[in-house]
Parts: sequence; structure tokens; C-alpha cells
Amino acid sequence: MNNASAIRSRKDILNIEKGLVMGVLNLTPDSFYSDSRFPVISDAQEQIVKMINEGADIIDVGAFSSRPGAELISESEEWSRLQAILSLLHESYPDVIVSLDTYRSEIAEKAVLEYGVSIINDISAGRLDDRMPEVIGRLQVPVILMHMQGVPGNMQANPAYENVILDVIQFFSERIQVFRKAGVNDIILDPGFGFGKTMKHNFELLKHLDSISDLGFPVLAGISRKSMIYRQIGGEPEDALNGTTALNALCRLKGADILRVHDVKEAVECMRLTNLVMQPELLT
Repeated sequence: MNNASAIRSRKDILNIEKGLVMGVLNLTPDSFYSDSRFPVISDAQEQIVKMINEGADIIDVGAFSSRPGAELISESEEWSRLQAILSLLHESYPDVIVSLDTYRSEIAEKAVLEYGVSIINDISAGRLDDRMPEVIGRLQVPVILMHMQGVPGNMQANPAYENVILDVIQFFSERIQVFRKAGVNDIILDPGFGFGKTMKHNFELLKHLDSISDLGFPVLAGISRKSMIYRQIGGEPEDALNGTTALNALCRLKGADILRVHDVKEAVECMRLTNLVMQPELLT
């Protein structure tokens, strides 16, 4: 099981014993789930307030789409999309724990130093920018390391593993060493559901998620409205809330400490009820 009980961000110490909910704020026009796109700042602000009121512990801001087949945008385009909303969060919501979804070390550094971003969420675990471990170590912010086979543009072309569980664990073991060597203290592991995995790989990872938790680091599960849900039950991402909640509960029971979601209220309720299954003594 995970040995960590807290994450030390630049703004606060986050107790993970009862689990955390991370709300997604996409500043892209092309995210896979249309209702999660907020490229207009007024709409983004409305969504920020909604997620705060619904109980989000962290808001994860992203300015590029990492959906299967997506082309990576330029660094200047990514930064131009981010600046206004990071400024808004920094000035108007200074107590909010902000995570930045980026694989670029220069953007990570500017976001932390100029706008007080608390956590860096790197879908490549430092493989797309080899300066990332050194930058994170110097900034002393928590980092989320995600497993991804390939890059978004080709990751679903033909994902293959000898053993997906062992391969992902081996990947994390190697990347943890790289970031530890760079002086990074707080590391969160994301198995990367849907990132270079077949449907079977995704469900095998969920079944054995506790094996990743056994590495001793907090685990993030990001399955919200993904194809592993809606392709099994029918429909599109818009139809996948009920399935998301069901699998979020299983992720929590299997050791997930953070749920990354589009629907904060439902995830907060799911986390609360699942915690009672895990610790019924909490009931008075």
C-alpha cells in the first residue's frame, strides 16, 4: 500500500488519507469531451467557481489536448492559452491548489515562479523534455508522472506489452529514480488509462491498480468519461458519467489517492461513500 500520507505543495500540505478530487479545466478547443472545453476566460472562471463550490481539492489546468491522435501544439501557443487563466487563478483564487498539465519544463518553471502553480502534471514523466526533472527538483514542487506508450499522435496505433502491469511498474521504477536523483521529493504516479493502451490493458491496470500503489507513492487515476467506459456501455463521453462514477469507486478501493475528473460533485460523493466502505468506523 501507499506509504505517503501527504503531498507538500507550495501552498499547503495536502492530506491524502481521505483521498483528493482533482477537477479538470481544459483551455483547449479540441479536448475529447466537449463539455470540458473552456477556451473563453469567462467560461473558465465560471467553471473554476463551480468546481471550488463542489469541493475540488485541486484544479488541473491544461492548454493542449492529449487525446489519441492529437498533434502537439507549439510552446508559444500553449503559453498564450495559459497566461490569462493562470493570472486569474493566482490573483482571484490564491488559496486554490493549481496543478498544471504540461510536459515542457520552461512552461512549468514560468507557471510556478510567476503564477504560483503548486503541482506539475507531466504526461510524459520527463521523457519529452529531459530538463523537467532538474527543473522540478529546483522548484521543489510535487510532480505527477504518467505512463504513456508513444506520444498522443501515435499512442493508440498499436499498443503492445509483454505484461502491462509489470511494464508500467518497471517504467515507474526507472522514472522515480531519475526524478529522485534530481532532488524531487513529492512524486505522484498516474498509470495513464487510455494512453498507449488497449481496452484490455486499461481494465487489467484497473484490476491491479493496488500493485502500483504498492510502490509507496500516491496514485492518481484519470478515467473520467474515457472510451474505456463509453465504448463498453454505449454512447459518447457525454453518456459516461454513471460509468465513470462506478469505476472511480473501484479505483479508490484499489488504492487510488487522487481522482482526476470532469464532474467534481459526483466524484466527491463517490470518494466520501467509498471511504466509508474502506473505513466503516468513520461512521458515528
